[in-house]
Amino acid sequence: MNINTLLRDKQMTKYRLAKSSGVSQTTINDICSGKVSIKNCTGETLYRLAKTFDVSMESLLSEAMEYRPDFEIFKSNTCHYVKDMGDIDFLIDVIKSDRIVSYLDKRWYREALYLLAMVDYLCRENALPLHDDYEELRRLKLSEVVYPAGILVLCAALKSDEPKEQSLREAIPEFLRHNIVESEVRNVA
Repeated sequence: MNINTLLRDKQMTKYRLAKSSGVSQTTINDICSGKVSIKNCTGETLYRLAKTFDVSMESLLSEAMEYRPDFEIFKSNTCHYVKDMGDIDFLIDVIKSDRIVSYLDKRWYREALYLLAMVDYLCRENALPLHDDYEELRRLKLSEVVYPAGILVLCAALKSDEPKEQSLREAIPEFLRHNIVESEVRNVA
């Protein structure tokens, strides 16, 4: 579980957490900002935080120990889920699970914005209204353009940026809004 999420869910400030747990406010700020990973905290710190939040120590560590797949694998898996589930069931699953916000809480920005772009793209393709809860997130953009790995390899092999330029021209607008170049989400093997 993410400390920021627990604070939000319990409607608790970092200051109150520090006072209630006996963990220094500096340590809590460092954990919340990502400067210090919770998996590097002492057992005593984990115990105090878990006790204050009334959760297990394991649940505090679970997210920090979670495996984060390569972004190309994430994109491929997402496209396969859409193909396997169908557009509408995929949309319902992503929205009900609140996976986009979960990725943002983990600071998995590429994954969160890719998933949001997929949701918006599928809504457009199926003539559905956009989900209002994500309006603020639609303004977010990655600091650098993320190209598919195949395009980067092709650029290196050809010693030319033409494949990047072509992929930008062919990019799906919902993805490009977030600086993600994606042109094909339907034809997955």
